[in-house]
Amino acid sequence: MLGMILIVILVLALVGALPRWSHSREWGYAPTGGLGIILFVVVILLVLGRI
Repeated sequence: MLGMILIVILVLALVGALPRWSHSREWGYAPTGGLGIILFVVVILLVLGRI
């Protein structure tokens, strides 16, 4: 249950970090990439049964 909540929160944060507005286009994909790595680690931990 905790793992599913973490995945949902991270996916929402990942979508929220996409550079869609004019002020955030200069950031590039750095925020999205960082959240993507965190999401990847959480999924791996779920598959291994650590969460």
